[in-house]
Amino acid sequence: MTRRILILAHTGREESMLAALEACVELHANNMVPVMYAEELADLTGYLGVSGVKMEILDQDVTLSDIELVMVLGGDGTILRAAEIVRDFDVPLLGVNLGHVGFLAESEREDLIQTVSAVVERKYTVEERMCLDVLVKVAGKVVAHTWALNEVAIEKGNRERMIEVVTEVDGRPLTSYGCDGVVMATPTGSTAYAFSAGGPVVWPGVEALLMVPISAHALFAKPLVVSPSSKMAVEVLTRTGANGVIWCDGRRTVDLLPGARIEVTRSGKPVKLARTQQSPFSERLVRKFELPVQGWRGPTTDVVEPPTTQLPIIKPAKPRSAVEGHPAGPVPQVPDLRVPPQQGDYLGTTSFYPEERK
Repeated sequence: MTRRILILAHTGREESMLAALEACVELHANNMVPVMYAEELADLTGYLGVSGVKMEILDQDVTLSDIELVMVLGGDGTILRAAEIVRDFDVPLLGVNLGHVGFLAESEREDLIQTVSAVVERKYTVEERMCLDVLVKVAGKVVAHTWALNEVAIEKGNRERMIEVVTEVDGRPLTSYGCDGVVMATPTGSTAYAFSAGGPVVWPGVEALLMVPISAHALFAKPLVVSPSSKMAVEVLTRTGANGVIWCDGRRTVDLLPGARIEVTRSGKPVKLARTQQSPFSERLVRKFELPVQGWRGPTTDVVEPPTTQLPIIKPAKPRSAVEGHPAGPVPQVPDLRVPPQQGDYLGTTSFYPEERK
């Protein structure tokens, strides 16, 4: 059975086209068929010349249903573009970073040959990444229905005026405030726009949704981590008349009029990412952000787990013992506060003192 790999590259960059040609040559040498879009293949051959590698053209020679895997050569933006293409098909993405951080990419440019070899030998696993389902409503009617892999960003439409919003989770309002925007993200997108806005980093294996305000003028405007089954919503208030705009993964946009409502839930259709390395997410976090880890000694190498350490138990202080001996000075007389037997109506404790009787 012929194995076909779709190559998606940022053909506006020389480095990306050179990497695409190298990947195609390596695939062809291992009896696999590289596939490209007609426009990208024309850019590649027009800039680098004819390579002599047999290629097929997507939507002319083959369709996406014939593709085993998509190899994306570029940054996170290129990978997000690839996610739009393959989301409706059962095809995983494998990213090779040619950008800056490239958090969605699995490997770097210098590891391209090893990455292709892993694909040839089928030494890769596939994991599903949660996506967001996005509904935009105006006056109760749906005006847009889209999705996002990283985040849905609601931003102010005019630079000189903030937008007023009210946030909601599970059908209950939380708080309203003026802000530059609100980001609703997946764990995959927690290291993107939501991270820049002050949100937490969420491990990809954690099923959760994030809501992160952007430059909010409010006391209770903190990042929220909610259940994956929750429904998050943001309504653009009308009291300032400010317009907004919604961005999904920085690629798909919808204008928001005052009174618009944005509802975000977990999508039932994930995006599949291929992995050739089984390193933990913490290692990727350190590598991508170049975090300082000097001085780390690591866990011990003890084979047998020691028993629970017996730590001292702190007992509560004992009550004071009875005072011994006699008081040093005169003991004040304690008034008798009992109700006199002959008096039936109770007038209060002060009525027992003769000088206060009326």
